[in-house]
Amino acid sequence: MLYKEYIKISNLIIHHVGNKFNQDNYRLSKNSIELGVELKQLLTSYFISQFKSDEYFIMNHEIDLKMNEIYVCVGNIFRNQNSFLTESQNMAKHLYEQSTHPKIKSGEFYVVSFKDCILDGDTVDAVGLFKTENKETFLKVYPSGDSFEIESQQGVNINKLDKGCLIFNKEKESGYVVAVVDNTNKGTEAKYWTEDFLHVKPRNDEYSNTKNVLSLTKNFVMQELPQHFEVSKADQVDILNKSVDFFKKNEKFDISDFAKEVIGKQEVIDSFNLYKTGYEQAIEMAIQDQFAISESAVKKQARSLKRIIKLDKNFDILIHGTRDLIEQGIEEDGRKYYKIYYREES
Repeated sequence: MLYKEYIKISNLIIHHVGNKFNQDNYRLSKNSIELGVELKQLLTSYFISQFKSDEYFIMNHEIDLKMNEIYVCVGNIFRNQNSFLTESQNMAKHLYEQSTHPKIKSGEFYVVSFKDCILDGDTVDAVGLFKTENKETFLKVYPSGDSFEIESQQGVNINKLDKGCLIFNKEKESGYVVAVVDNTNKGTEAKYWTEDFLHVKPRNDEYSNTKNVLSLTKNFVMQELPQHFEVSKADQVDILNKSVDFFKKNEKFDISDFAKEVIGKQEVIDSFNLYKTGYEQAIEMAIQDQFAISESAVKKQARSLKRIIKLDKNFDILIHGTRDLIEQGIEEDGRKYYKIYYREES
């Protein structure tokens, strides 16, 4: 978890990065910006406030971590602040080289050095990389004689951060600890920030393990399980409910306890374990058999588990309770039905 109260800006520079595909160029600053106390506080809040998730990443490279451009540039800054200007320019050039999708917008690229970042109890420095792509229209009203004048200006909304990352001087050998925000692109072009520019992958920690087990269970229950076992939609929803309940009531995860309590039958457990092996290969990350459960990951993943049974186009049944409160059957005329038990109606 990131504790934000004491974070301070120690250095800041702004470059402009265009879209290489559209033959927009880049413009590099030659000096850092001197900031007053109030503006430092305002910018710190602007840059930091959007990092609300406990999900963290690490930088990587398919061949060698030292071939990751951002990893090298940031590492040089951590070792020697005198390299800040040169390395910020190098990162702006690297961002430009990755801006080859026609939908990528040009914008200001901020490189910021932060002090006193408290992450998981450790006080560390960090380098922040931010890009503003969207401008909004603001009205400026000012007195003029006996009246007022009004004019419009284009600027950045300090309550909305388009793209950003915080790279903490922690776990260097693994690729540093990285927090990422991208509030603008959701399509193919979104990959250029996280994959092409930063080249990050999820950090193997309690958040990613919690997220991965819940995603694994969802995919197994909804896709794999019906192919090998006779299972109803109600049974599928029941397993998803049990998986969420397991994570909510326990502080630590154990794969054996989870399999017995949630999956149940041994033949299904065997199928689940086999599916888990293939899933780990697909995401290129091993899921630990024991780990501390991340509450924030449970809350986020639980929202993605659709525990709904859709019946033709007439009804949707949202199931929160246990399987023994719902029965399924077929009438003599072939119509299917669900029988639901309850004590109170609200």
